[in-house]
Amino acid sequence: MSVPRVAVLDYGSGNLRSAVRAVERAGAEVELTADPTVAYEADGLLVPGVGAFEACMAGLRAVDGERLIERRLIANRPVMGICVGMQILFGEGIEHGVRTEGCGEWPGTVERLQAAVVPHMGWNTVQPPEGSRMFAGLEEERFYFVHSYGVRTWEVTPGGPVAPPQVTWTGYDTDRFVSAVEHGPLWATQFHPEKSGDAGRRLLENWLATL
Repeated sequence: MSVPRVAVLDYGSGNLRSAVRAVERAGAEVELTADPTVAYEADGLLVPGVGAFEACMAGLRAVDGERLIERRLIANRPVMGICVGMQILFGEGIEHGVRTEGCGEWPGTVERLQAAVVPHMGWNTVQPPEGSRMFAGLEEERFYFVHSYGVRTWEVTPGGPVAPPQVTWTGYDTDRFVSAVEHGPLWATQFHPEKSGDAGRRLLENWLATL
């Protein structure tokens, strides 16, 4: 059985080395790259991200990452986003009154969490939908979060020719937010699998099994 090849997209954001090591431990051959050809041809593309939504979108566009993600998805080639790498897949982000257009793969607005203590930092549970491939064998596990913003409302419309996204939610204080999404070849997590110990490794193994 061949080892899957994963490209970790280097666009100036994210815990790049940690992401590379985590995917290697999960069983993939990994290359950190900003080369669009290498990133397109890999079996899987991992898009990390930390910091501000606006800065991440600027970095992504600087390496033509938005078009790269779209090309891969059109060709049914798997992509996974982590933390702000998940947030930028939505329609827009609002930080400090600044509205920034995202990749628009999913509708929704990334906005500040409504909680007494922000950022949301530490271990928390998730509420995956029944039949989730991402969380297979991990339904009762906890994952590591570090973020102040998230998608707090999202109505998934059933029906139509394409299966709707499978959305995982997490509660925090009196608020809740989208903590993961599975949608055909596009997966994403608000938490950090690379900081989530054995549970994070097993989740990445679940992703690699789809490549």
